[in-house]
Amino acid sequence: MALARGDASQYFKRHSSSPEPLVFSKKSTISLSMSSEAVLVAFYLFMLVYSVILHEVAHGVVAYWLGDLTAKYAGRITLSPWSHVDPLGSFIIPVALFVTTGFAFGYAKPVPYNPYNLRDQKWGPLYVALAGPATNFLLAFIGAFLASVLPLSLLAKQDILGRFLGIISGRGEFLERFELLATAMAGSFSSIFFGLLLFLIFWNVVLGCFNLLPIPPLDGSKILFTFFPVKEKAQFQLEQYGFFLLLFIIFVFSAPLSAFISAFLRFFFGLTM
Repeated sequence: MALARGDASQYFKRHSSSPEPLVFSKKSTISLSMSSEAVLVAFYLFMLVYSVILHEVAHGVVAYWLGDLTAKYAGRITLSPWSHVDPLGSFIIPVALFVTTGFAFGYAKPVPYNPYNLRDQKWGPLYVALAGPATNFLLAFIGAFLASVLPLSLLAKQDILGRFLGIISGRGEFLERFELLATAMAGSFSSIFFGLLLFLIFWNVVLGCFNLLPIPPLDGSKILFTFFPVKEKAQFQLEQYGFFLLLFIIFVFSAPLSAFISAFLRFFFGLTM
């Protein structure tokens, strides 16, 4: 999925600056090792995996609070990745995308729940559906807040952010983009932590926005069906073809989809300054 290549490039041009020395203290400066690019790539994928897991766990936790124990009995209220991985969505698709485009995206097995067990039959399904995206946006906000209070100059933050945007905008060779980011992050604990927080913000904003699309089986469709109910049989049939509809939307309407996600990214990245 193309993610605002144009917007990211423009932001990169506006906010990039020449690197400045970043010092945590006069006696303790650090630099990233020669394998720093590999570490950043690993963290890039790690944040994707656990952002997806926390999204799914949130569904199960809210359903549990509302009286449905299905997710608990299925062993899905856990942070263990092995309980959530889907062979296609958690391995094949992310690896294939990563190798071919340098961008990874994936999904986990949906957390099961029985809406008829919820104490609030009318609004319970809405709360369960909202739990996933709300968790992602909450994590993005926490990441932005932590980034905003780090003892870094505005120019240093803009430099790191500009190079981070270079990664997701597709400027240059993939590993070279991570090398540029690693160079900007080298120098202090604060600069490294700031760069890592950008990964947290990015993935959670992308997942939160993506899951709000009103396309089965995404959370946005369940939110829509709460206000505009359809028969269960119709919902089931829509979900059978939802994946293909989703691919169609991604490829045909990539520009408005990218603009939608980019608007949220600009907002949350703006909070880090």
